[in-house]
Amino acid sequence: MRKIAVVLSSLAALGAAGLAAVIVWPIGRDVAPITLVGDADRGAYLARAGGCIACHTDVEGGGAPLAGGAPLKTDFGIFHPPNLTTDPQAGIGAWSVEDFARALRQGISPNGQPYYPSFPYPFYARLSDQDIADLWAAFQTVPAASGAAPAHELAFPFDQRWGLKIWRAAYLAPPPTTPVEGRSAVWNRGRWLVEGVAHCAACHTGRNFAGARVPALNYEGARNLPGGGTSPAITSDALREKGYDAGSLAYALKTGIMPDGDVFGASMGEVVNYGTAFLSDADRAAMATYLLDMETSR
Repeated sequence: MRKIAVVLSSLAALGAAGLAAVIVWPIGRDVAPITLVGDADRGAYLARAGGCIACHTDVEGGGAPLAGGAPLKTDFGIFHPPNLTTDPQAGIGAWSVEDFARALRQGISPNGQPYYPSFPYPFYARLSDQDIADLWAAFQTVPAASGAAPAHELAFPFDQRWGLKIWRAAYLAPPPTTPVEGRSAVWNRGRWLVEGVAHCAACHTGRNFAGARVPALNYEGARNLPGGGTSPAITSDALREKGYDAGSLAYALKTGIMPDGDVFGASMGEVVNYGTAFLSDADRAAMATYLLDMETSR
């Protein structure tokens, strides 16, 4: 019995030491100073493309722009999109542009804490320093709104942020950022939008038990989206089977009207209304070009 007690005590000590190591395990990379001059108009355009307004504004609740979004109900609990206005206490008014870059591209807060992947930072990792400077310039024009978003409502163990360090080690990989040789500029622009800032795979790819996207299910559609919804497959084959060509898909991204005359509903309707409807015709055409010819991009 004494030997068993010693073994159990040793295992407990090792477990506690391992847990302590994970908790203090530093994550992320240093951000080089960003001194580029930002273009607020282009930044506002990227914010639309990235879904910032749709996610961080509680439109139905009458919330101020970017002052915090409607709750996102998931299998892990309820996430509350935070206040992104210039308020220094409730929002990001006390941040630096480097804090902003680290949050967007690495998913790490100014105090070094990891963000939950309900924030699609893995896709924003494709943003360049100029993109960051432009977005930052745009966010500096947002009027301050007091009142921080509520804390996330997550049960144990999902409320333990240190666990996200393990999640990141297991599932987070840097995205490709260079154009694909042999493909047109239009196709590559569409790829940058779809795979990056527009983060289409965030909703249209199935996830595993830990909430990480499953590469084998890329764009095959997903269940149990925030709010309990589902998303359809948007692979090249699936889109063509539904009657899409480049023109009708670009038109759907502008208007929400599908080839059969029906309209997008639920969250995709919001994506169009607050995001893709504001994109240029050229960018919607680029997204359509890429989505209808993704098979060679894998």
